[in-house]
Amino acid sequence: MAQSETPPSPDGTKRRDLLATGTLALGCAGACALAVPFLESLKNPAASFQSGGMLDVDLSSLAPGQDMTVQWRDWPVFIQRRTHEMLAALQKPTHLATLRDADSKIRQQPVDAANWHRSVRPDYGVLIGICTHLGCVPSFEKPGSTPGATGGYFCPCHGSHFDAAGRVTQRAPAPYNLPVPPVTFLSDTKIRIGRSAGEPGFSMSDIQQI
Repeated sequence: MAQSETPPSPDGTKRRDLLATGTLALGCAGACALAVPFLESLKNPAASFQSGGMLDVDLSSLAPGQDMTVQWRDWPVFIQRRTHEMLAALQKPTHLATLRDADSKIRQQPVDAANWHRSVRPDYGVLIGICTHLGCVPSFEKPGSTPGATGGYFCPCHGSHFDAAGRVTQRAPAPYNLPVPPVTFLSDTKIRIGRSAGEPGFSMSDIQQI
């Protein structure tokens, strides 16, 4: 006669529950650790003002080669002031050959940002700081901080690299370029995030993925 399975002991069940709880706690701790740099960066969003789904941001304190992060809706938004060297690096044929969507053919931006620099103006880049792989927040690679760093972004979770225009490399797990929000320049040093002057009807729901 076949013997019935011995039910798990209460001690064994408790051990499994404890292991599951510990794993969940470690996962939460890791997520919190990744969120800290983003939360820290939002403490001083350059005197930005938000109203009616629009966010006005003062760029006057942003020096060439620097990056700042603000929050628009529920997303971190990376704003960088590009140098001549950064812009030159974006156009190198050897660099373009490494990118998955170098010409921004996939709908990840308004029409006025569907260009080689993926922005309204070449000297300022504005990107949604959400990796298109699993939604992590990439970190800025300041120009010259490491060999080959030209102001792009690196996602430490799974190793996706994006250039200064938010274009993803071919071998990265992220399938798409970083999204570009709708942007209008109110002056040389102030932008409004939330409306595209070049495509007034643009909505973030129009893009392929965020």
